Order: sequence, then C-alpha cells, then structure tokens
Amino acid sequence: MKIKRTDTVLIITGKDRNKVGKVTKVIPAQRKIVVEGINIAKKHLKPTSANAKGGIIDITRPITISNAMVVCPHCAKATRVGYQDTEKGKIRICRLCEASLDQE
Repeated sequence: MKIKRTDTVLIITGKDRNKVGKVTKVIPAQRKIVVEGINIAKKHLKPTSANAKGGIIDITRPITISNAMVVCPHCAKATRVGYQDTEKGKIRICRLCEASLDQE
C-alpha cells in the first residue's frame, strides 16, 4: 500500500475535502485508512455497567485510500507516490521533488 501509518494526507473528496490529517490506522484488506480528525461520526451508546450514563460519542470512521493523497514532508505539497530501488531496498518517493517519503 502506498499510504502508511504516521503519513500526513490530504483528503481530496467527500465532506472533509481539503483537510489534512495524520494516518492513525491502515486496513489493507479493505483498502481503507483512519485519519485523525477526519470522517467523524456519532455513535449512540446504551447505558451499561461499564458506562452507566450511555450517551452519544464521536468516533473516527475509515475512508477509502483513493480519497487521500500523501503530503510530502519536504515540499509540503500533495503528491502521488513513486518508488525507487536503492541499496537499502525499495523506498517511496515524492513524484514532485523526488525526496524520500519514508522516515529514516
């Protein structure tokens, strides 16, 4: 997958379009990601022994990977992800400035 946990992404479609956030979870089997502060939904909880009051809470729902673009930490622009072979192995690079997207 081209997007990894801790990447900063720009949302390009949907109700949260043009918002930027950090990826907190990646779900490869469903091709989805969870982004901090993006796609917030309300969940209604019944009162239980653990949660006596119950109530309504905000939870972050996953979004499809195709709705997000990686933001390059070097040029600070949303970019497509390219790959390059090095002596360390295959690394992800920014298609605009050709800098590495992987933390070293």
